[in-house]
Amino acid sequence: MGEDAAMTASLRTRTAIRLGQAVSELSRRAGRGQGSSVGGKVMLAVDPQALAAVATGHRVAMVSGTNGKTTTTRLLAAALSAEGPVTSNSAGANLLSGLVSTLAGAPPGALGALEVDEGLLPAAVTAIRPVAVVLLNLSRDQLDRIGEVRLHAESWRRALAASPATVAVANADDPLVAYAAHDSAGVTWVGTGQQWRSDAAACPACGGRIKWAVDGQWACDSCDFSKPSTTIDLDGNDLVLPGGARLTLDLQLPGWCNRANAAMALGGAIALGANAAGAVAAMSGVGTVAGRYQVLDRDGVQVRLLLAKNPAGWAETLDLIRPAPLPVVIGINARVADGRDPSWLWDVPFERLRGRLVIATGDRGRDLAVRLRYADVEHGFVPDYLEAVRATGESDIDLAANYTSFQDARRALGGSGVSRD
Repeated sequence: MGEDAAMTASLRTRTAIRLGQAVSELSRRAGRGQGSSVGGKVMLAVDPQALAAVATGHRVAMVSGTNGKTTTTRLLAAALSAEGPVTSNSAGANLLSGLVSTLAGAPPGALGALEVDEGLLPAAVTAIRPVAVVLLNLSRDQLDRIGEVRLHAESWRRALAASPATVAVANADDPLVAYAAHDSAGVTWVGTGQQWRSDAAACPACGGRIKWAVDGQWACDSCDFSKPSTTIDLDGNDLVLPGGARLTLDLQLPGWCNRANAAMALGGAIALGANAAGAVAAMSGVGTVAGRYQVLDRDGVQVRLLLAKNPAGWAETLDLIRPAPLPVVIGINARVADGRDPSWLWDVPFERLRGRLVIATGDRGRDLAVRLRYADVEHGFVPDYLEAVRATGESDIDLAANYTSFQDARRALGGSGVSRD
């Protein structure tokens, strides 16, 4: 807990923290994970105002959006590291319980890089009053339990309007994000080159139609809502800053999506006072993020792990999968953490996998197999992850999976595997 917060915290808050940290420790000793969430739940149950109390004395940047939160938060934490101690929940404990646990255990005065669930961002902004909020994107995700994306845009807009000291670092290529940040007191607009447009066909301001130009500009055909002028732009491997200065990214993380994440992270780091060149250099040290892009060696097969959770994320992940004819394993579950409804499979352009063998696996691997059949992709179904890897007949493959399937695959393949970052 920060020094200032410790001095001013009420007895109730101090009691909440001690109890929560004790429960977290018991959870870790019992092998039930890191204990951040359960400990945070105890803290908030004892003192509902604990999150605001433990945030005192910390300068925080939050990261939220449908895709890229964990990776961007990890990059942001790295970018801030040269400025002093950084506290971060970059392993993904992004509910209010995870935030309060993270800040309660932070060194005095530490900078904060916090991933926040998109539905809880307004509550987090109200409690913490961050210096900056990095707004990545909004797209369909787990429709059985998460609200329609325009509702998130509206709630973000209201929360930022009520926190005028908070700078919005916003993706100018996503009309829903642009709408959410439009009336903020301070905005750093970032041009990422985002290609996913299927969730922003209608203008969030008036309901008109968003029209896209070849150069990536967009505007409503019924009102004056349009893409704002950008402050930071991603241009290939370069980040273009005000005045035309360029900083070249040298990331270990692959693909356009991670260069875009780095551009957003840079905006957040600058808002907290980081030197831009130092921040970009520090981000080059990030190799894997909570198992993403990790390579496991299992029985002589090198398996690179990729994570995607919804149509927009899968469209990006398909770009990261190595080209045909190399086979690929794809795992799909539909548990609570994934969303129970797998109908989103039909919105993913799996046709791009033609010309190679795809092995479907996971709880809903058969649903994926049906989708692949209609996409005219050669495929098979193997329910066991290790057997699915063996069925490719290759010694070096990619395995892409959604959330709980990704965790299942790591467990199945990692028992005797050696990680290679």
